[in-house]
Amino acid sequence: MESRIIAKSIGFKPNEQCMISTAVSELGTNIVRYAGEGELILKPIIKRGKKGIEVVAEDNGPGIKDINLALKENYSTSKGLGVGLPGIKRLMHEFLMDPSRTKGTKITVRRWL
Repeated sequence: MESRIIAKSIGFKPNEQCMISTAVSELGTNIVRYAGEGELILKPIIKRGKKGIEVVAEDNGPGIKDINLALKENYSTSKGLGVGLPGIKRLMHEFLMDPSRTKGTKITVRRWL
C-alpha cells in the first residue's frame, strides 16, 4: 500500500506504518461507503523541523450530519462497529474536519515522527 511506502520513506517504524495504513484504509472505505467516490492525498510534511505524513480525504457525498455523534465510540449509520472515525482519531496525532462544508466531507489527519 502506498501509505506504508511513504511512511517508511519518512522514517516511521513498522508499527507506525501499520497505524497510518489502517487510518488511510478506513478513510478510503468511508469515501466508498458513504460518498461513492472521492480522493485521498498522502504527502510527507515538515513543520518546525518535525517530519510527518498528512492524509487528506475529500468527497462530495452527503456529508456528516452530526460530527460530534460520528466521533463517538460505537456510533454507526451503516450497522458497522462504529470504530471508524474515533479509531482514525486515536491512530493519528492530528484529526481535522471542515465543519463549514455544506456538502461532502473533508478530513485531514497527520502523524508525526
